[in-house]
Amino acid sequence: MAALGWLTPRRRSATARSVLAGEAAAEAARKTSAADDDAALLTGTSEEAPEEPVFPVAGDVRAAAFFDLDNTVMQGAAIFHFGRGLYKRKFFERRELTRFAWQQAWFRLAGVEDPEHMQDARDSALSIVKGHRVSELMSIGEEIYDEYMADRIWPGTRALAQAHLDAGQKVWLVTAAPVETATIIARRLGLTGALGTVAESVDGVYTGRLVGEPLHGPAKAEAVRALAAAEDLDLDRCAAYSDSHNDIPMLSLVGHPYAINPDTKLRKHARAHDWRLRDYRTGRKAAKVGIPAAAGVGALAGGTAAALALHRRRR
Repeated sequence: MAALGWLTPRRRSATARSVLAGEAAAEAARKTSAADDDAALLTGTSEEAPEEPVFPVAGDVRAAAFFDLDNTVMQGAAIFHFGRGLYKRKFFERRELTRFAWQQAWFRLAGVEDPEHMQDARDSALSIVKGHRVSELMSIGEEIYDEYMADRIWPGTRALAQAHLDAGQKVWLVTAAPVETATIIARRLGLTGALGTVAESVDGVYTGRLVGEPLHGPAKAEAVRALAAAEDLDLDRCAAYSDSHNDIPMLSLVGHPYAINPDTKLRKHARAHDWRLRDYRTGRKAAKVGIPAAAGVGALAGGTAAALALHRRRR
């Protein structure tokens, strides 16, 4: 994928691969959003203008909102739920399900994105989808959303996104999850589109490689910066929402940062910088106790237990 020419000046902390990942995510998001707009025009579908809310500022076309996905909009990590769906469809074996289960258990226990675990999950996903058609995975992704993701959307965060939509502003997901999965979730929630990790494909078939690096940390900020430049947005008038301290670079870009269900480091940073906080969880203890039930199917629960036991033996 050719590098885009409209990227604005970057922070020193961003690597070349972060920039490439951000540019690729922004380009993919804009193409998907434009395609959806064209489809709506062709079908003649539209919704009545909603009643004008007090907040955010209505009619500000240079403002937009950027939402992290995992544990901000949705409980758990999208890539793990996607892996469960692929296992159900026999894309991989039981031992790989155990691996996914352990990663999901870690995510729920720690309440934060661990780069090593997230990278391991992405490597697993890339090896699984290699050789499959993009259209096939998109179709399966629609089914997986209904099976594992739809009931895990945080109502409070969903309401925040809707407030921006009702104000006439665009709302984007910004996530390390595959852009195809993120796009499905964004469309189902009625959002504008999604910035996500871009997997390389040739003639519609996945190669097993990424374009740049996963859209994580500084790469998210690069994607938001690139999209804002392309869409003529004023970042000082934009809002961003995340649960993770890894997204501080993205949150720091906008004039209205929000810490949603924040991890300890982000909560501390948000308080120090007078950022707004929202927490829609019922309690950390309840979340930890509920891990086996949250695993959904018996096989996944068993895989989680096996992985935890193996982890304890290795310590």
